[in-house]
Amino acid sequence: MNVPTNLFMWIMACLPIIVLLVLMIKFQWGATDAAPVGLVITIITGIVFYKADIRLLAAESAKGIWSALIILLIVWTAILLYQVADEAKAFLVIRNGMRKLLPNELLVVLALGWILESFLQGITGFGVPVAVGAPLLIGIGVTPLYAVIIPLLGQAWGNTFGTLAAAWDALAMSVNLAPGTPDYLASAFWAGLFIWMWNVVTGLVLCWFYGKGKGVKKGLPAVLILSVIQGGGELLLTQVNTTISCFLPSCISLVALFLIGRMKMYREEWSLKDSQIMNRTFSGDSVNEAPADMSLLQAFVPYILLTVITMAVLVVTPVNKFLGQVSLGFSFPETSTGYGFVNQAETCFSPLQPFTNASMFLFLSSLAGLVYFGKHGWIGPGGTKRVFAKSIAMTMPSGIAVIGLVIMSKIMGGTGQTSVLADGIARILGKAYVILAPVVGMIGSFMTGSNMSSNILFGEFQVTTASLLHLDKAAILGAQTAGGAIGSAISPSKIILGTTTAGILGSEGQVLKKIIPITLTTTLVIGIIVFLSVMFA
Repeated sequence: MNVPTNLFMWIMACLPIIVLLVLMIKFQWGATDAAPVGLVITIITGIVFYKADIRLLAAESAKGIWSALIILLIVWTAILLYQVADEAKAFLVIRNGMRKLLPNELLVVLALGWILESFLQGITGFGVPVAVGAPLLIGIGVTPLYAVIIPLLGQAWGNTFGTLAAAWDALAMSVNLAPGTPDYLASAFWAGLFIWMWNVVTGLVLCWFYGKGKGVKKGLPAVLILSVIQGGGELLLTQVNTTISCFLPSCISLVALFLIGRMKMYREEWSLKDSQIMNRTFSGDSVNEAPADMSLLQAFVPYILLTVITMAVLVVTPVNKFLGQVSLGFSFPETSTGYGFVNQAETCFSPLQPFTNASMFLFLSSLAGLVYFGKHGWIGPGGTKRVFAKSIAMTMPSGIAVIGLVIMSKIMGGTGQTSVLADGIARILGKAYVILAPVVGMIGSFMTGSNMSSNILFGEFQVTTASLLHLDKAAILGAQTAGGAIGSAISPSKIILGTTTAGILGSEGQVLKKIIPITLTTTLVIGIIVFLSVMFA
């Protein structure tokens, strides 16, 4: 790469991200309004300062549109599943049933905002936990803003080894880590350790949101037990089988939660009337509207089906191989900037395997839910039409934002702006760079909406930097993917999934304002730990 890495070029690379954050956080613009502005600035900086031509911009834009359409498929099908349950008033049943099963309201919030999200992230990922979790939390009385914030935080710990370790495998392949080798196991260990830290932080933050000091005091035992199962279990399994290292602990934590609910300190009814995240008017309303003949298990039928279908397709190897034979993608030619920054030709860019994609699982679960609820009379005449009409109406506004943000990230990557961002940080800071190593991973997830993409984008860069500075490669890679996992909580595309299903599209800036201090602080702490390990090794 011959792109000059100087202060001016670094500022120009930062400019689109800075403008995006300022518009969303300072001026409270929604992502739908801010994304086109960020995109325009990215195009201008790409042409004027990074010597990109129209051919390169067209290719990267096309890649962005294709990637965005795949995301929007998941958005629409997740909303469809939500509308099916909403039409049948299943959320009212879930709310009432969970409160009977778990009298402690804080445990209910943890169940639907952290534990369920962990489970969904373990098998599906791609923003599904956020899109599904937000309406479930609203269904138990959580205010819409926090109904988006909580699952964003709750799903993040599973973003490296979740989706059957897709993001981790991408990192290992991008830096040539062979499974079972010392470097592979050491990198996985560091990643698991850092993610366990984030898992603990997540549980404590959710308790703080619910009731500040009182919430933390009440929830601490549950959080510690669940975190040992989730984070500790994942750390242990990274040394055995990375594919199931998130999924298996998240399954066990689901069962453990209900056992915790039987503990003496949690089996009595308990709630905080002044909780900042709860809408007390909502929670006391519409109780009698829930179908009297629908059980809690029946209310969860679409989500149970989602789990069964996902497991059958992703875990049963013959089924996965058979369905995975169908693949859709486009070829792109090699492009380069005037500085010689090359984007390799793609014979099949970001192939969509429709029958193994999360959107297919969501769609089939939605259809099955429609049939099941309709058969029992919980969805009346015209219900199916309403479900599809509402899901399309809710998806349309988020489309502009998602397409704009993904194209922006592709152009930044394709013009060399993303590489300059990371390269500039490493050159200026020297060995102190390791403090920001996880921040690079976080930036990658923020820009691309994917820890997997962040690992592919920056994995080789992290290894190269570690070699130049004579640093521990394993610790740096662990920090990279842990930062990427945490960064998934502030990814605009994932935030849009939540605000769309929560019915507060346009509030993305408010969500970021709440989450960024938590994610950035934790990521820097991880960086400091890596730095200390390097200095005293």
